[in-house]
Amino acid sequence: MSEMNFEQMLEESLKTIRNGEIVEGTVIDVKDDEIILNIGYKADGVITRNEYTNVPDADLTTMVHPGDTMEAKVLKVNDGDGQVVLSYRAIAAEKGNAKLEAAFNEGTIVTAPVVQVLNGGLSAVFEESRIFIPASLVSDTYEKDLSKYNGQEIEFKIIEFNPKRRRVIGDRKQILVERKAQLVKELLEKIQVGDIIDGIVKNVTDFGAFVDLGGVDGLLHISEMSWGRVDNPRKLFRSGDAVKVFVKGIKDAKIALSCKFDDTNPWTNADEKFAVGVITTGKVARMTDFGAFVELEPGVDALLHVSQISRAHVDKPSDVLKIGQEIEVKIIGLDLENKKISLSMKALETEEEAAAMAEKIKAAAAPKEAAPAKEEAPAEEAAPVVEEAPAEETAPAAEEAPAEEAPAVEEVPAEEAPAEEAAPENEPAPEA
Repeated sequence: MSEMNFEQMLEESLKTIRNGEIVEGTVIDVKDDEIILNIGYKADGVITRNEYTNVPDADLTTMVHPGDTMEAKVLKVNDGDGQVVLSYRAIAAEKGNAKLEAAFNEGTIVTAPVVQVLNGGLSAVFEESRIFIPASLVSDTYEKDLSKYNGQEIEFKIIEFNPKRRRVIGDRKQILVERKAQLVKELLEKIQVGDIIDGIVKNVTDFGAFVDLGGVDGLLHISEMSWGRVDNPRKLFRSGDAVKVFVKGIKDAKIALSCKFDDTNPWTNADEKFAVGVITTGKVARMTDFGAFVELEPGVDALLHVSQISRAHVDKPSDVLKIGQEIEVKIIGLDLENKKISLSMKALETEEEAAAMAEKIKAAAAPKEAAPAKEEAPAEEAAPVVEEAPAEETAPAAEEAPAEEAPAVEEVPAEEAPAEEAAPENEPAPEA
């Protein structure tokens, strides 16, 4: 036993290693930032964290255990402390690069975890070979925040391979575009115009919403969201909402959707609900100079012409009506083909109501006619300014001055008025 140990020790003392050589060893100790190996040499080998993995701040104690065997590349025979500096990553990277080169040449898909999110993209590690994926090639849609990919395993294709310059570029967008195109092709082969589909709202814009139909997006235009008037799609839908739609049209790879199902069409049985002569109520939805549009029910707007508001003369609907006001009307016209309905308030108006409406219009117009008189008031207020000048000498004199001037101001218009009226009477004389 002792002779064998001596022989082993002698053999180890005579064993030599060189930089770049590949050695095999057994793990005898693992720390947070380094691994100690017995490589059958007079000195132990050391693998630092950076020479074991590309993963930043990795805990080596969770990755390697005493008794594990591994191959490593000699970087330095003596580090100054009597230890051999080894690299496991160098060997793994060489093997990884060989696989990445094959994937680059064959166009195959590579799967690797994202180890770091950078300003310009993602950094992934495949068998200790680092791959950079630019932000523009991470997804088929713009993504401002890439942090959600950190730690995830993603698929990509190698579009540039130059290990000497440490330039290995991945493209994930290409895979997504190809898969989406295949999904579109498969979906278009299955669906037809009129089919009802369940989807998830993916994105809402001012003009509509994009609905995910299972990997393929369809457009639900604002005009197809409801039979009623929709001013803002965001008031009806949010991203993530489940929605039932039907296919309204298919053109190339574009799918038009609609929520306006026939069984909810408010114009169904309109000839009965909105027949001429029917008296109903509605809400003023919007107004123009020529009339007001009244919502009889969601999706059914009818025109109340300004001439049909009252027997009294109405200049503008806004003089007597307000947006949101509920009014009683009589249907006096129905055009089913063009979906047009004409209304009248005048037809229901009594003489007393007409007189009250006339008074209301007159009262509403009165403040507008009196407005110029209010503007003249400041002109009369200028008189005290004249009084202030002599106010310091004698108060009585200051009071008499306006008293004398007042008749003078009144007499001027009195004398001028006849002169102005007489002018037209004198003008015809020369013509005769």
